[in-house]
Amino acid sequence: MKQQKLGTKGEAFAKRELQKKGYRILACNYRKRGGEIDLIAQKGNILVFVEVKTRSRHALYAPREAVTVAKQRRIQQTALLYQMETGKMECQPRFDVFEIWTEQNADFQVLSHT
Repeated sequence: MKQQKLGTKGEAFAKRELQKKGYRILACNYRKRGGEIDLIAQKGNILVFVEVKTRSRHALYAPREAVTVAKQRRIQQTALLYQMETGKMECQPRFDVFEIWTEQNADFQVLSHT
């Protein structure tokens, strides 16, 4: 599966998982100059900024390893812009990484969601 297609399917899967847990999805692929956040969700006063990383079971490294310190900083800056734009500064931000592994032509499996 091509990496972009795999990523898109992974994001859709993560979105469904969050919704099952009672989160309301506020934005998908939120972009601002210098950053992007895959999913933004809310449950109560918690505002969750989600980075989704999907890899084939045969990948050389874990999906979470792609979320570098530089990537984390960009996500934090973009999250702050989102909160300021939407008036959600009173919400408690949380930053999650959905780490998704898959076999070719198989269902996704979330091994960790931190």
